[in-house]
Amino acid sequence: MQTPLSCDVLIIGAGLSGLVAAAEATAAGKKVLVLDQEPEQNLGGQAFWSFGGLFLVNSPEQRRLGIRDNADLAWHDWQATAGFDRPEDAWPRRWAEAYVQWAAGEKRSWLRERGIRFFPIVGWAERGGAGASGPGNSVPRFHVTWGTGPGVVAPFIAQARTAEAKGLLAFKFRHRVNELVHTNSAITGVRGNILEASDVPRGAPSSRQVVGDFELSAGAVIVTAGGIGGNHELVRRNWPARLGTPPAHMISGVPAHVDGRMLGITEAAGGQLINSDRMWHYTEGIQNWDPIWPMHGIRILPGPSSLWFDARGQRLPAPLFPGFDTLGTLAHIQKTGYDYTWFVLTQKIIEKEFALSGSEQNPDLTNKSIAQTLGRVRGGGTPPLRAFIEKGADFVVRHNLPDLVRGMNALTPEPLLDLATLQAEIESRDRQLLNPFGKDEQLTALRGARKYIGDRLIRTAKPHALLDPANGPLIAVRLHIITRKTLGGLHTDLQGRVLNAAGQPLPGLFAAGEVAGFGGGGMHGYRALEGTFLGGCIFSGRAAGRAAAGVS
Repeated sequence: MQTPLSCDVLIIGAGLSGLVAAAEATAAGKKVLVLDQEPEQNLGGQAFWSFGGLFLVNSPEQRRLGIRDNADLAWHDWQATAGFDRPEDAWPRRWAEAYVQWAAGEKRSWLRERGIRFFPIVGWAERGGAGASGPGNSVPRFHVTWGTGPGVVAPFIAQARTAEAKGLLAFKFRHRVNELVHTNSAITGVRGNILEASDVPRGAPSSRQVVGDFELSAGAVIVTAGGIGGNHELVRRNWPARLGTPPAHMISGVPAHVDGRMLGITEAAGGQLINSDRMWHYTEGIQNWDPIWPMHGIRILPGPSSLWFDARGQRLPAPLFPGFDTLGTLAHIQKTGYDYTWFVLTQKIIEKEFALSGSEQNPDLTNKSIAQTLGRVRGGGTPPLRAFIEKGADFVVRHNLPDLVRGMNALTPEPLLDLATLQAEIESRDRQLLNPFGKDEQLTALRGARKYIGDRLIRTAKPHALLDPANGPLIAVRLHIITRKTLGGLHTDLQGRVLNAAGQPLPGLFAAGEVAGFGGGGMHGYRALEGTFLGGCIFSGRAAGRAAAGVS
């Protein structure tokens, strides 16, 4: 056992929320230790891999595009999406209201002070579709960071390195916490194992070989260790009946070390865990042809034109269109008896409407290349997208529908798709293009989307017949359930203090980020508005870092 070391604030987790908390605590002059079980190359955590989308309200970017937004509209959307309905939602609801006010006020200027800038076209990644009082964003609010995920974490890494040079901060990588230490009912430190050094690439599985033990003491401990998306067993254990049967097969949108260990450890120390059945997984996952972590999946951020079919070739009902209602679609899929679905589209659609989530799949935005980014307006698809079409295991490209259906059936254990059924559905849809109006609700939604200049420029293809060879070739994409975010977590007050089962703060213990449900133990409720995960990490990390440092 190492000789116990002490600090003012000890942070478990070197992801975005941990880095923000460290920046706030060191800015107050406190000495900070940041622990992480992974090697240093994973600094920045899951935020590094993200598309970098941030939820802002009434921003200059929105106003320049003619979008009318305000805090009242955003709060109405949030409540309609969250569906808060439990007694323990009191603190999560307060967190949500505080976050919306921050997103409509100080958030953008606070981020700009730290060097964060935004792509000028605001996205509309989750539209809802269940009416004006239903879930989803009423207007586009998805602001993509110039530099994507790495651009989000870079300013906070820089602040940490500056504090490190001043002697205010130290990182201890390969330190895995096993226990929170109590002294007179307060949390005063941690105990755990030191893991052997590892030089594996960022995101790849690292060794769990123990080479030593450690004990560290601190005036305050902040848990920022992330969610459960890499732990499929834990995802299935917490899967709610309202989302149907837990998937037998899933792919992972996060590395394997996103394992949820600190949730159980903190609960064992007296912290209350709430809303564990609330989670956010995507339905448009594809297997990464060049994987970094086990079962590595990439999410498609689709435009609204692709036809969506279940495993037996039945078109998904309205309003379950691409990009509209993630959890509504997930619940529908899991009640079909199969864990996969299909997009059917054309070359023209895929070139204009498919974006791949993640920093590594968007080198133009990640590398801040204006010239490459302008290619999104011209169309043709990004190089990573073209690589997936060519090499991805879930893509079928053919020049006619019979061959396409044969290729689709060849990818599944049993040939469930019937050519006549798909052909009749697609022909009926194409027939609706004879007039600039019609009864197909998806085409109506597509025409509505094209009234927004941002979607018209880079996110929607002009409506066209799928079976017209001039628009081909035809493309089918097999879609998997891809794990992503934990919406529940450690119960916290607005200072980030972890609450016990009686609803009282556990002295010395704080939590932030996904491990705290992004604030309060679940500020999103049952569903999330897009762009609120990174922002929730920043907002809750800021609050916990300030509170742990004694800053009002």
